[in-house]
Amino acid sequence: SLASLSYLDLNLHRLQALSLHADVLPQYKQEAPKTPPHIILHYSAFKTIWDWIILILTGYTAVMVPFNVAFKFKTMDDVSFIVTDSIVDVIFFIDIVLNFHTTFVGPNGEVISDPSIIRVNYLKGWFVIDLLSCLPYDVFNAFQPESTDGGISSLFSALKVVRLLRIGRVARKVDQYLEYGAALLILMIFGFVLLAHWMACVWYTIGLRDLDLEIWYGWIPRLANDSLEPKNWTKNTYQSLLPDKSMAYLTSLYFTLSLLTSVGFGNIAPYTEGEKAVVVVFMLL
Repeated sequence: SLASLSYLDLNLHRLQALSLHADVLPQYKQEAPKTPPHIILHYSAFKTIWDWIILILTGYTAVMVPFNVAFKFKTMDDVSFIVTDSIVDVIFFIDIVLNFHTTFVGPNGEVISDPSIIRVNYLKGWFVIDLLSCLPYDVFNAFQPESTDGGISSLFSALKVVRLLRIGRVARKVDQYLEYGAALLILMIFGFVLLAHWMACVWYTIGLRDLDLEIWYGWIPRLANDSLEPKNWTKNTYQSLLPDKSMAYLTSLYFTLSLLTSVGFGNIAPYTEGEKAVVVVFMLL
């Protein structure tokens, strides 16, 4: 009937608006093509909801991976972070499996539902990046014995940054929303805050590096002097004298936001050569 056709049309438009795929349906064919039972249509309601879940988890990854690497959450005392990241890794692995069974739009605008073509297309495309981004680096790092070489531990911490490749998923799916002013504003705000967060993690990492080099006049010792009043800074005792991680992160974020929005207020400033070099890069950005 006419009413049922209008209802289906309305649902189709809603689905197209929510979908994270630029090419939702072929222009010349609105009815669903016949597909094998194990193949998922890329514009179906299930795939649309799943893509939004992946998008949210990608945002979580973009925030938490640099934070965990910079602040070195890698021991069993930080089990909540490890469990959460492991769950996220499992979901991203399931997404890889689903991508092997999801249709895509071909070069001529047709919906490709042949399983062999879908597999080849995904293997030639984003499969390697998606696989590298969901490996359980936290689990590898957490279960290392205490006698393990520190270089291996540092390697696993650095490899966790590979997870940021998941941001490529966002870049290839949200570009269709850039034509809407409100969506563009939200994306710009999120991008600005994310940049400040990444810079804060780098700022803290540089401060720790200077301490490892026994440079005791950087921004972290000065922060500790203001809050904890340590007496003897040495290579063996500075770990116990460091400000707690929440205080260090808030101070780092405060500094990078003040640097991005103005020229800084001077209460947190670069002192060592490494800190000044990083701030020069930040200011150029």
